[in-house]
Amino acid sequence: MRLLYYADGRSPIARSWIEHFVQAGHEVHWVSSFAAAAIPGLASFQVVPVAFSVPASNRAAAPAVGRARGLQLRLAVRQWLGPLTVGSAASSLRPIVETIHPDLVHALRIPFEGMVAARASSGFPLLVSVWGNDFTLHAQASPGMSLLTGRTLHRAAGLHADCRRDLGLASRWGFPEGRPSIVLPGSGGIRPSVFFPAGERDEVISVRMRAFFGSLPNGARLVVNPRGFRAYVRNDTFFRAVPLVLRRLANVVFVCPSMAGESQAERWRRRVDPASSVRLLPALDPGEMATLFRRAQVSVSPSTHDGTPNTLLEAMACGCFPIAGDLESVREWLVRGETGLIVNPGDNEGLAWAIIRALEDDPLRQSAAQRNVQVTRQRADYATCMQQAEDFYRAVMQAGPVL
Repeated sequence: MRLLYYADGRSPIARSWIEHFVQAGHEVHWVSSFAAAAIPGLASFQVVPVAFSVPASNRAAAPAVGRARGLQLRLAVRQWLGPLTVGSAASSLRPIVETIHPDLVHALRIPFEGMVAARASSGFPLLVSVWGNDFTLHAQASPGMSLLTGRTLHRAAGLHADCRRDLGLASRWGFPEGRPSIVLPGSGGIRPSVFFPAGERDEVISVRMRAFFGSLPNGARLVVNPRGFRAYVRNDTFFRAVPLVLRRLANVVFVCPSMAGESQAERWRRRVDPASSVRLLPALDPGEMATLFRRAQVSVSPSTHDGTPNTLLEAMACGCFPIAGDLESVREWLVRGETGLIVNPGDNEGLAWAIIRALEDDPLRQSAAQRNVQVTRQRADYATCMQQAEDFYRAVMQAGPVL
């Protein structure tokens, strides 16, 4: 297959998805909406900015996790003014599409890559991926976002979502009944060679993770918040829950990857007594995240908007007990009170008591670990899911472009 992707090149989710098709021997062209490093084996790699992303000529790859300050403002600017940039970006993407003449154009996310691809790929089958908050956060954020979301779904020949909830929402936003659709994890699934439970096989632990674990008190119980800073993750709730947990339980350490250097996180950390109970770490690679999940008792995701978070599946695959915001998409994976705990993401007391319960209830964590490892292998195995994705590509191509 000759495939053309329009996706954020900084995104680990996009890179994981696209890597499969490169390694499978397909002719893969990637147009990124942000400056980023190319994946080896691509037939071509170009950058077409949209919604105030940064052209490759202006600076090197942008960080995957934004600074806390200004996140909400930047989100609002993109939601209100970003739609005005779609036409210009489509004019830049269209000649690339026509030159490559792909069998399939795949836009990973509706805002803003799907919106651009919908205007730039007339005459070619267009597949659109929906991740997390495309509908619940972005689609209704402004008149322009609403209009372009509907137009993108009308133009799409196929739809990939990472949760069943979003197939229903897609129909409400204009995706016609009868067109091909599929539900698969956003990043293509979980790689069992990386994310596996403790004791199942030997693992390689990086030097910095060895140093981190060596710095912990003996017998420390770990609670990890793997989400970094995002506009839709209630880290304020998380940090307010920390002292409530520490009043009840001793020797608990809260670990926060991708928060080192965040001024807001530093301010929150300083309010926690003792401060050493919260550790702010830099971004970790997948192997390091897996090592952390295997040693942590609990993983916390206080999100207000999400599809199926990859960190949720990764924690489950490693046997780490999940606590997550009360979202329909999360409930597609967790059985409340059995395989995880589901909380109001704005309720710090509720989150604290969920953490306390999980840490005190060893049988609950052990039972959940067994069931969660099994379910991720059944429903989220990377090789199996990506083979389904290949078959789905062919179904969309056979259906042909939307005229």
